[in-house]
Amino acid sequence: MVNVASNPPLISIITVSFRQTAVTCDLLHSIQQLHYPNLEVIVVDNGSLNDPTAAFKKALPAVKVIVSEKNLGFAGGNNLGIEVARGDFLLFINNDTVVEHSLIENLLVRFNDKKVGVASPKICYYDSPRTIQYAGFTDIHPLTGRNVAIGKGELDEQQHDVALAVPFAHGAAMMVRREVIDKVGKMPESFFLYYEELDWCVQIRKAGFEVWYEPTARILHKESISTGRHSPLKMFYLTRNRIRFMRRNYRGIKLAAFLVFFYGISFPKNTAQLLLRRDIQLLKAFFKGAFSFT
Repeated sequence: MVNVASNPPLISIITVSFRQTAVTCDLLHSIQQLHYPNLEVIVVDNGSLNDPTAAFKKALPAVKVIVSEKNLGFAGGNNLGIEVARGDFLLFINNDTVVEHSLIENLLVRFNDKKVGVASPKICYYDSPRTIQYAGFTDIHPLTGRNVAIGKGELDEQQHDVALAVPFAHGAAMMVRREVIDKVGKMPESFFLYYEELDWCVQIRKAGFEVWYEPTARILHKESISTGRHSPLKMFYLTRNRIRFMRRNYRGIKLAAFLVFFYGISFPKNTAQLLLRRDIQLLKAFFKGAFSFT
């Protein structure tokens, strides 16, 4: 059992920042308001033009800063944090989030069950705090290669306030038991951006651990600050990694059915929509992602 009262385990909070010093400082300010007594906070700075360490330490003096000259992506940045983290539990959290004061304690309750390896909080939108972004995920559909965030866009009226086992945690905020990482390994870096936490959760569940959604814990998320809501970068990685995820996790008829669906239905449909919108940059990114097999 996790004994928060008399022997609180060390929690390592890890966040990755890519040229967003002010946004990351907002997160660090909110972390200062946490009530939990045994924390270390690690910021991995991914390829900034100027070293932001001084700004981060001004926002949170005890923060540990790792400066990477190269942008290693979401997984690579988090993996740098894992290498120095000392915690019994590691909380991976997007730098464009704001935490609520009881976040740590409420997530830790879920880990009283030894089978639980990962837990994510309820996630709401920063600009609309009563609107849900995530209250769990459905499984990936084997034909479309997509899934759905439970409750997304709904007004939070406590309709998703029951904890439940889910196929996937949300990469914006996920607490992971140290034992899980020791057994499964770090995040898969081949994705670079998007789908890596989904693939990681597949491996974690295969290793015998459960993934849970915990509604008593909550964060607010400034979604898609890093890439933009409709940016070519986001389009490329979502498209490429959707295919990559399916190729890594499905075989035989299921994989063949997905590929037929994607290239026979989804590809021409998306191409037509982007042509009608005359969005050539997104179209180029979509094509690049669809035919990037490395």
